Amino acid sequence: MAELNYQSGFGNQFETEAESGVLPLGQNSPQKVKGGLYTEQITGTAFTAPRSSMRRSWVYRIRPSVQHLTNLQPIDPGLIRTGADREGSPTATQLRWDPFPSILSDSNWLTGLTTVATNGNSELQTGGAVHHFAATQSMGDTAFVNTDGELMLVPYMGRLLLQTEMGHLEISPGHIAVIPRGIKFSVDLLDEMARGYVCENYGAAFSLPEHGLVGVDANALPRDFEYPVARYDDDHQPTKLVAKISGALFANDLKHSPFDVVAWHGNLAPYRYELRRFCALGPVIFDHPDPSIWTLLSSPSDTPGTANLDFILFREHWRVAENTFRPPWFHSNVMSELMALIEGVYDAKAEGFVPGGISIHNSFIPHGPDSDAFKSATEADLTPTKGPDSLAVMWESRYRWVPTSWAMALSELQDDYPERWSELKSGWR
Repeated sequence: MAELNYQSGFGNQFETEAESGVLPLGQNSPQKVKGGLYTEQITGTAFTAPRSSMRRSWVYRIRPSVQHLTNLQPIDPGLIRTGADREGSPTATQLRWDPFPSILSDSNWLTGLTTVATNGNSELQTGGAVHHFAATQSMGDTAFVNTDGELMLVPYMGRLLLQTEMGHLEISPGHIAVIPRGIKFSVDLLDEMARGYVCENYGAAFSLPEHGLVGVDANALPRDFEYPVARYDDDHQPTKLVAKISGALFANDLKHSPFDVVAWHGNLAPYRYELRRFCALGPVIFDHPDPSIWTLLSSPSDTPGTANLDFILFREHWRVAENTFRPPWFHSNVMSELMALIEGVYDAKAEGFVPGGISIHNSFIPHGPDSDAFKSATEADLTPTKGPDSLAVMWESRYRWVPTSWAMALSELQDDYPERWSELKSGWR
């Protein structure tokens, strides 16, 4: 496959055309568009949203998308669940899973998608869900659109080609891709198998967090976010379109590809980001600051400073703090944490947390380094050390994560996880 081109800059106002001269100049909706294309606007925020948060794009397509979501018929959602999930309930303990199983040997990204946990309520546009996918096939002549929330794809095995209405994105382990709510896409495999995590955000779209005194030149830099250039299908290949609407799945059969946008402009579009471009911050003298300094993207809520969802990245870094317990300390938070591992070893979990697994620590459920990690950290020679290569991610939410009944019934759920702290003895006197 030829190397893809991208546009850069988080939330920029882009313009791109696959055929020269298609984009109208000086206006959005001329009486006639070159080539007989249809003008269409896609909005990700209300018309009266503040300019700083407004997201919308104008697209110029071969066929209007009003032809897409017609004659929809309900289909089996399989193991996909949407909050509020009435089948599950919050648990009053720490939870951790070994790598999740493959569901079908011939699954694609959509049929291999299974929900691990949800929170909030998609109808109220609060909270989100975390899913796992395992795929051995490309989606082929199937496309998908999610009207309930934007989707963040985080692979830990295998490369993916994301074909979207607005162009193509390629991602591999060490990348993420975000597909806005309402944008159609399909997932093709570039390797024999792919596995990964998906966060479905029901709330405000992910944005770069405010940095305050830290300033703008750290963590995730806007220039490192990459957006597709226009690319279109002009064929009559029959396509099955699957739509997720209010937690239910529907499908219909189109006589053509829905990926027929010849040109577009605006700031609402899919994007990708390479995780190791994240310029992490850390202590240089003593103590361990809050993990909020590792926040990569944030979905804000109506309470300032309290996120609907934060996406936090923990990557390898230098540890130099003096007279300090260097791993994360023991803690219980008002926020609820769902953590996943892409590669390597997370320094607060010496054993039992491997790529493909997940842990959940809900609001005010205490957690922290396991017995081995605690012993190692308290006895370590505090010379400057760089940890081994690793990428761990966390979705932190103001709402408690509710594991699905499927996830709670898995043999991969570690029944002995709370025992990881059993060797922590009293050291008093």
